[in-house]
Amino acid sequence: MFLKQYYLGCLAHASYLIADEASATAIVVDPQRDIQQYLDDATKLGVTIRHVFLTHFHADFVAGHLELRDRCGADIRIGAQGKAEYAFIPMHDGDKLEFPGVRLQVLETPGHTIESISILVFDLAKNSEKPCAVLTGDTLFIGDVGRPDLRASLGWTAQQLGGYLYDSLRNNLLPLPDETLVYPAHGAGSLCGKHLSSDTVSTIGDQRRFNYALQPMSKEEFIHIVTADQPDAPAYFNYDAVLNTRERPTLDESLQKSHRAIELDEVLAMGDAGAQVLDVRDSAEFSKGHLAGSINVGLGGQFATWAGTVLDRTRPIVIVAEPGRENEAALRLGRIGFDHVKGYLKDGMGALSDRPDLVWNTERVSAPMLAEELASPQPPVVVDIRTPREWELKHLIGSLNVPLTHLQERIAEIPRTRRVAVHCAGGYRSSIAASILNQYGITNLIELAGGIAAWEAAKFPLLTKPSAAAL
Repeated sequence: MFLKQYYLGCLAHASYLIADEASATAIVVDPQRDIQQYLDDATKLGVTIRHVFLTHFHADFVAGHLELRDRCGADIRIGAQGKAEYAFIPMHDGDKLEFPGVRLQVLETPGHTIESISILVFDLAKNSEKPCAVLTGDTLFIGDVGRPDLRASLGWTAQQLGGYLYDSLRNNLLPLPDETLVYPAHGAGSLCGKHLSSDTVSTIGDQRRFNYALQPMSKEEFIHIVTADQPDAPAYFNYDAVLNTRERPTLDESLQKSHRAIELDEVLAMGDAGAQVLDVRDSAEFSKGHLAGSINVGLGGQFATWAGTVLDRTRPIVIVAEPGRENEAALRLGRIGFDHVKGYLKDGMGALSDRPDLVWNTERVSAPMLAEELASPQPPVVVDIRTPREWELKHLIGSLNVPLTHLQERIAEIPRTRRVAVHCAGGYRSSIAASILNQYGITNLIELAGGIAAWEAAKFPLLTKPSAAAL
């Protein structure tokens, strides 16, 4: 038996390939939409990908099940409670898929979603009675469990799904042997939970001991704990969850439309007609000069998550990138189903060398420079665009907390008669925020380079929650 985990850091997403060399068969679980790595490894192993499982309809990315079906002829297997436009094999509790060296057995584990399943993996050459691993999807994470509040728009309440999750964990997963390896679908950085570990594998025994959600408690207590203080879910989550149930174009088909170099005049005309110009360069480069009105979401951070949060999925996208990185940006947008990229600005910012009138910049200041401005007779308003939890732990005295996820809907709260100083934790999110503020005509603006980390390193005062030090 061969089992490999693939971890995509940008989306904190883990997928799996399981191979049985005796039957030359491979199974892929929760694939990302760009599937070449699975195909390459299957070729190296001399196996064919014949089956693809979705542990559930993922909300934070578009899975590659249709791509594997079309490329390899793989059948699609989904929990029996799932409903989809394409043909799939419904998997009920206890259903098995067995080969000479490998057995997969399905556990129905509703809670994160109603159709969620976990998959027991048996290495038959070692032990046919005890599973060596369990692929838990978004039911059980390392250090956390799947949030039950993402399906409200589909008719399920967080309380209903929370109750199912309690039963799934205690009746189906916790009885497994302590040494069973736990392989989840996400790690730290995912918004599918609130306390996910950076570890990508654990054991049932360790999770039984250390996972806060698996400690003894009543169902009512559990529901309260797992529904409280969840991070905001980006608007594209529901879109992706539904898209994963639909017949749709493959990633390759979508990317063919985005590989087009567009002259500056056409980009400007597209912008006037409602297209979004997305600058994917590093925030430091963006601040030095960018096409007026463009939005900055750098490829160096959690690009797909933030692009999906701040962009409108109904409007065309034109990419501005360092030459040679345009296709990477389109691919990473494709991973979340943003297939409406129409092309990229030919020559990137080089196209603006003769048009300085179209180039804006963002004034970035150091912590001492901001401190000096704050001590002046007309200090700027400090806008902290981190999450409320981050702000509560520590923030600049007098700062206004407007989380980036809500910035556009709360834009009226940003004063227009005073200078604005925007910051986040380290500078990635504040560059996104600055570009959005500029779009709304808020241009008397400075950005704190290095974010609150730079302010703290310079030993300037912060208002700190008493328990923050312990956390």
